[in-house]
Amino acid sequence: MALADQVFGFYIPTVTLMGIGAHKQLGEQVKALGGTKPFICTDKGITQCGITQQIADLIRKDAGVEPVIYDETIPNPTDKNVHEGLKVFKDKGCDMIISLGGGSSHDCGKGIGIVATNGGKIHDFEGVNKSTKPMPPFIAINTTAGTASEMTRFCIITDTSRKVKMAIVDWRVTPNLAINDPLLMAGMPPSLTAATGMDALTHAIEAYVSTIATPVTDACALQAISLVSRYLRPAVANGGDMEARDKMAYAEYLAGMAFNNASLGHVHAMAHQLGGFYDLPHGVCNAILLPHVQRFNMIAKMDRFVDIARAMGEQVDGLSQRDAAQKALDAIRALSSDVGIPTGLKELGVKKEDLAVMAENAQKDACGFTNPRCPKLQDVISIYEWAL
Repeated sequence: MALADQVFGFYIPTVTLMGIGAHKQLGEQVKALGGTKPFICTDKGITQCGITQQIADLIRKDAGVEPVIYDETIPNPTDKNVHEGLKVFKDKGCDMIISLGGGSSHDCGKGIGIVATNGGKIHDFEGVNKSTKPMPPFIAINTTAGTASEMTRFCIITDTSRKVKMAIVDWRVTPNLAINDPLLMAGMPPSLTAATGMDALTHAIEAYVSTIATPVTDACALQAISLVSRYLRPAVANGGDMEARDKMAYAEYLAGMAFNNASLGHVHAMAHQLGGFYDLPHGVCNAILLPHVQRFNMIAKMDRFVDIARAMGEQVDGLSQRDAAQKALDAIRALSSDVGIPTGLKELGVKKEDLAVMAENAQKDACGFTNPRCPKLQDVISIYEWAL
């Protein structure tokens, strides 16, 4: 392909509010987007800890409208979850979506929104840019520092009949407004902080070694890697460390900016199968797979792994390129271990006899198309085996 034919898009929300106290501007943003019946898409955990009520009260007080609360989102949201939420959205006459939580709530909200205006079933939108109409006005309020779903054009929904996570990549599902307030993240338990933080690191690394990385995505990815390496440990150690929470919020958003435009790789392609097949936590699957997939990838982009090592604080001066690149893998493993990620997939109940079918599905996942090295089916099976 000639250089003149290489055209890259860059996708982010129209507006993002960041920093301590950012969520307090929600009411005026609801009014600015014209919402008269906001649909809050969240989960039981967010409701039980009082955040849903807090957000609903803000909308009532500052926007003067009554929200509809749907808190039935489940981890790894499914096609059934989306269509049940869609029924509530329509039955209550809602005209705006506010997703509140982590990646599951945002993805469920996106799924509801895309079907609400385009019709059909969520399955119709698997793939790239399958929608033809914009979603309802959409605000995404983030409570975790990992998935970046609050600002991306990615929507991951489990197809319950196939036990496969569908990757919906569509610029129209990008929220109009994203809110990242570390005050809403302070209540995350250490295990969730660790899993979502390693998810952010995975996004940044996969974007940095992607075949369609650009100087813009590179800058975002390297800064995200540096911030995660510096601030994830203290965020896990002390959830009330607001400096660490704030920096992790920036890290996950920068990682989102990177992968939202450079896409991902086989870590995500393989992790999606684990989530769809076993209903496992996405961030943990990514964290376990990350060093193994990058061990496979390293020979394709060795110079970039040297950059990753430096961004993670490793001393690489005087080393051969091969040894310096290896430092990146060592740093990933050390961070994962320090924050308490399980050492292998066996600890999550993954069985060797299921690897072949998951590998076949991983080869079809859109996230793998930009992996820097093209694995054969047996390569993917082997990587799963390494990760057991």
